[in-house]
Amino acid sequence: MTNIHFLYWLLREAVLGVIITWCTIFSSFGQSVRPVISDNAKPVVFVQAGVPVPNDESAPSFSPDGKTLFLSDSDRICISKMVNGKWAKPTVAPFSGHWKDWDSFISPDGKRLFFVSNRPLEGMPQDKPQKNNQLWYTDRLSGDRWTAPRHLAAPVNLNGINDYAPAVSKSGTLCFCSRGRVGKKGMGAYYVKWLGDHYDTPKLLALNGDNDVYDPFIAPDESYIIFSSDHCLYISYHKENGWTTGEKLSEQVNNGKSNNSPYVSPDGKMLYYSQEDAPGILMVPVNIEPRFKSQESR
Repeated sequence: MTNIHFLYWLLREAVLGVIITWCTIFSSFGQSVRPVISDNAKPVVFVQAGVPVPNDESAPSFSPDGKTLFLSDSDRICISKMVNGKWAKPTVAPFSGHWKDWDSFISPDGKRLFFVSNRPLEGMPQDKPQKNNQLWYTDRLSGDRWTAPRHLAAPVNLNGINDYAPAVSKSGTLCFCSRGRVGKKGMGAYYVKWLGDHYDTPKLLALNGDNDVYDPFIAPDESYIIFSSDHCLYISYHKENGWTTGEKLSEQVNNGKSNNSPYVSPDGKMLYYSQEDAPGILMVPVNIEPRFKSQESR
């Protein structure tokens, strides 16, 4: 009986081992079955009524309901509305147009707009721009009314340091890129948590080895970041102890021309970005499946 029990145990362990092995294999396959950009997807130019092509628009960002668009155009923040199923001609935002403003990003709840500006700091002479390009924000009051722009305090903005491309998650985590900041001589991507009444210390994101990283777009649930590096667009997935090494997006996007300013629509179905010599903002359908448990569900 002892030998029979041993053989039964051995057989059971072998079967369980096979099942676990195949589950692991199928799980791994499942992560890469559907590419982020399908083979038949083709980027096209995003257009609005009354806007000529080519144009200087960049860095689009949509309200939660997808019916209001914020974008950058000739160093101004502009706003476009969806009217009868079409995008109306953008108009300059009430808080923009005097100083150089760009890289606007509306928070996932639609209440706060971040952007980059060279406008003078409070308490400084208001007749000339500051030397640095840094991060600012304005809060929605009601309708099309906004508060006066406010400068983000340290440790986000630092004296003498330029910051660009803000993007924010549902929990308030802010991503941006900056050159010459602590921990990185070149351009690096940074991740900083909102602690309820102030920001934590920004942390450098090593998303593509030691290479420079630009324009990190963070998903609302923090499950992934799409960024620019080596003139290409990459995607990095959030995991338990950080972020995966960036995976280059397919050749429909990375076609040899320089890409930047990635942004994914609130429904997660469309990637917008800018490309060298393109006549405007480009857009292409995407399918992004989380690889790991999202940050929000922790």
